[in-house]
Amino acid sequence: MAHIVIIGAGVGGMPAAYELRAKLAAEHRITVINSVDYFQFVPSNPWLAVGWRQRKGISFPIAAYLKRRDIDFIPQRVDRIEPVANTLTLADGSAVSYDFLVITTGPKLAFDEVPGAGPATGNSQSICTVDHAEKAWEAYQEFLENPGPIVIGAMPLASCFGPAYEFAFILSTDLRRRRIRSRVPITFVTSEPYIGHLGLGGVGDSKSLLESEFRNNDIKWITNAKTTKLEAGKLFATELDRNGQPFKEHEVPFRFSMMLPAFRGVDAVAAVEGLCNPRGFVLVDENQRSRKYRNIYSAGVCIAIPPVEATPVPTGAPKTGYMIETMVTAIVQNIAADIAGVQATAKGTWNAICLADMGDTGAAFVALPQIPPRNVNWFRKSRWVHWVKVGFEKYFIYKMKRGNSEPLYEKFMLRALGIKRLDA
Repeated sequence: MAHIVIIGAGVGGMPAAYELRAKLAAEHRITVINSVDYFQFVPSNPWLAVGWRQRKGISFPIAAYLKRRDIDFIPQRVDRIEPVANTLTLADGSAVSYDFLVITTGPKLAFDEVPGAGPATGNSQSICTVDHAEKAWEAYQEFLENPGPIVIGAMPLASCFGPAYEFAFILSTDLRRRRIRSRVPITFVTSEPYIGHLGLGGVGDSKSLLESEFRNNDIKWITNAKTTKLEAGKLFATELDRNGQPFKEHEVPFRFSMMLPAFRGVDAVAAVEGLCNPRGFVLVDENQRSRKYRNIYSAGVCIAIPPVEATPVPTGAPKTGYMIETMVTAIVQNIAADIAGVQATAKGTWNAICLADMGDTGAAFVALPQIPPRNVNWFRKSRWVHWVKVGFEKYFIYKMKRGNSEPLYEKFMLRALGIKRLDA
């Protein structure tokens, strides 16, 4: 009998648990450990931050749902990983032993790398967690009583730019619906070298399309922006030229701001010798296995993926939902192979497929593979994308409650986009 422990119960960890349960014989134990006792559908956070969703609609307690699938659950933080002894130490001091470890923790949010940034200071909001999105909604309601300038964007070393673009368009749409958009200048401040870079070197015509949409929505922008600090009501950023030299200093006033942070690996994972790169992201091979510890696998935002290209202000590469889904499936197949005593050969994909909501319309992009040159490379705007994303939200949460182990992206999103094959 093998004991498989999964750290993290997000969009990677929960599907991993269900797929493992469906793949492995009942004699094998599966345990999920998570620092909170609920699942949260992170892609819905931009909607929550403007009051278009409520917390109860995009998160739910997970213990009962996992139990129905004969999966154990421990709602605690992991404080230490001891890979030689194959044990974890939890926040209460208790120990958990494992035969295989799957790390799907997501990132640590590095607000501390920019002085004054983050919800804890109150100078900028975040949509990275459901707690942050709720706090952003509270701040937004206060803002609506006395509207003024807004700043949205991403700070140096950020890697997940899509939510910042989504939030900018969603916020603009919400302000129009409230008939106060004319009183609210919006500035998008990003570490990307140009609008639509997205950490991917651009996808199709993303640069011109997103610039056009910013103009249509009266959103100004500053690119190559190295945010240096935030104070109450003011963001400071140094704009760099293409050679990485300071070009212009900016002081951008605001009454509401949402700036996405850089990511690091969570403390317990980053502290394991030989497991991670200097930023604390897990180093894995093509089979999602740790390069040093052969019974440790990892998937999602917490793994190390090199940037697509060097940029004047450092940017990271995103890990999109389809990528994470394929990583998880590869891990499940490889653990099953390990248990059976055969060679593990399954691989995840570096194909990027994403739906981005824009308030009352949306954009979809496909980059196959993620790193150029690509076999498929397009970016399109359409009203139906908004409704596809709404449908995907409901479908994914339904799957997490039902314990369904089938891949969602290939069944739902690829069909919606009219994509039949992903063999790039």
